[in-house]
Amino acid sequence: MTYTLKLYGVDVSDADKREAQQRFCDALEQTLGDAEMVAPVYLAYRRIVGTWGEQPDLDNLSEAEKAIFGQWQAAETAAVTAAFGTHRYMGDADYEIVV
Repeated sequence: MTYTLKLYGVDVSDADKREAQQRFCDALEQTLGDAEMVAPVYLAYRRIVGTWGEQPDLDNLSEAEKAIFGQWQAAETAAVTAAFGTHRYMGDADYEIVV
């Protein structure tokens, strides 16, 4: 299963944008262990969020759901920091993952 990444609100050259996208993907893949893990973990995370909301009560989640939820949040944090820097909240930069 493959994925593509789109960055939005990044006011940089095309080359810099490609580099940011690569850093984002590299961080996701490294945190999750492999490129092949990104799409399935992301889809499972989206199902959890669709069922329980963006900030679910962890007591309501199964152990497997907790693991997926935590794995994705760690990977997303690493990827956002790698692509946008530690001050990501200061801009309008965002991303979309398409599976």
